[in-house]
Amino acid sequence: MAAASKLTIGGSLSIEQALAGSKRPHRLALARGAAGRIAASAKRIRKAVDDDEWVYGVTTGFGSNAVNPIQADQAPALQHNLLVSHAFGDGPPLDDETVRLALLLRIHALAQGHSGIRRSTLDSLIALYEKNVLAVIPSRGSVGASGDLAPLSYLALPLIGEGKARFAGKTMTAKAALKKAGLKPVELSYKEGLALVNGMQITLALGLQALERAETALLTADVCAALCLEALAGRKEAIDKRIHEVRRHPGQRAAAARMRKVVQGSKLVNARISDIPGKRKAPQDAYGIRCAPQVHGGVADGITHVREVFAREIDAITDNPLVFGDDILSGGNFHGEAIALAADHLKLCTHELGNISERRTATLIDHHMSEGLPPYLAPKSGLHSGFMIPQYVAAALVSESKTLCFPASADSIPTGANIEDHVSMGPIAARRANEVAGLVEAVLAIELMATSQAIELRDHNPGRRSAAVVAKVRTAVPFRAEDAPWRDGLEQVKALVRDGAIARAAGVR
Repeated sequence: MAAASKLTIGGSLSIEQALAGSKRPHRLALARGAAGRIAASAKRIRKAVDDDEWVYGVTTGFGSNAVNPIQADQAPALQHNLLVSHAFGDGPPLDDETVRLALLLRIHALAQGHSGIRRSTLDSLIALYEKNVLAVIPSRGSVGASGDLAPLSYLALPLIGEGKARFAGKTMTAKAALKKAGLKPVELSYKEGLALVNGMQITLALGLQALERAETALLTADVCAALCLEALAGRKEAIDKRIHEVRRHPGQRAAAARMRKVVQGSKLVNARISDIPGKRKAPQDAYGIRCAPQVHGGVADGITHVREVFAREIDAITDNPLVFGDDILSGGNFHGEAIALAADHLKLCTHELGNISERRTATLIDHHMSEGLPPYLAPKSGLHSGFMIPQYVAAALVSESKTLCFPASADSIPTGANIEDHVSMGPIAARRANEVAGLVEAVLAIELMATSQAIELRDHNPGRRSAAVVAKVRTAVPFRAEDAPWRDGLEQVKALVRDGAIARAAGVR
């Protein structure tokens, strides 16, 4: 995979730039002033060694071993041993995109110039990214304080020719990957191993991916709610701009505006469906439709908060100790509480999109609530089960999602001989945020399949944008006139949800 366009590191990197850099390698260039800061901090670390200063992780051991002095001639072994001893974990390996993103984020943090790492070592790390030599990293094993120690150790192993790596789509030893990429292993100097493993970039990478999925799911959920409003011939009053203006929440206003945009020109909204003489339609709809802007809006505002936290974290310097001119300061920037809490909030927000979506699907298939539509949306109900089981599946997925919403950050297990007496569990929160996003994408896909069926069962025309969404769904699954194997229809619609195709078809992205 060849390096693509350029990204500037060591200054400020946006969420969009970071995510672009996760999809494929980019050429990396240092921001103005970064080279000078890097050289100065490395020089100060060397001076600390020459002056026999008592500096954590430089002239001492790590963790509770910080009481043990380390001689200058032991520095390379100390940093090497740190990586190989801390590279221990469990679970299936992280995918290449996650590893690439974490590597980019770690390089960016080190390039800020407060970590004491040499320019030559940073350049070697940059070469791993640009040549797409990616460490094989188990997905479990970090508690999110003292950094993502275990997975970041795996991330750095190829730099010293240890561990396994992915190169050209294949898994091999790091030594073999370096050789194929035309690179050589590095001998680490003072503090460099510690600088490589002290950080929250694994958690942040997973969190950024979950954020991207949540933002796409939010737009898709607004489209789903709008289509369901049409499919049920619901009341347009609930999305009237005046209602949402007086509530004042920006996310709610935006969600209602997107729903209004999707249903514009619809002949289904507010349509009279019943053929029973004298029967009047209820003056308001079920909460799943009527309160969709309020629920989706709360989610939107929560996601906005998470985005702000993650954006700050991208440019954060998270190892320890840090160099500021002549001062070498020990602190706790490696603690992941801020992003752990944000990731937990993100998964709860994302879950709610699925929670209310399943309720809309349940309304669509219930002929007692979906006036004029056949039971389970089956044209020949009784003989055919229609969308009976898709709603079962949506219910199961939502229930599973609920079990993942327990906040990982509420837990803490002391580590490091009780020196690390409070940890964030941020990696668990971020990993589960992605799991919840996957479940919600499936729930939204089921709603899309059901609403498309319901709209096509109506005699009135939907809005132009809604029709475009139904047409997009029909590229993946056909109208179900009778029961037939579902095959991979759900997977195909889910793919449309995840890549934003539904939101683009509706014109809300």
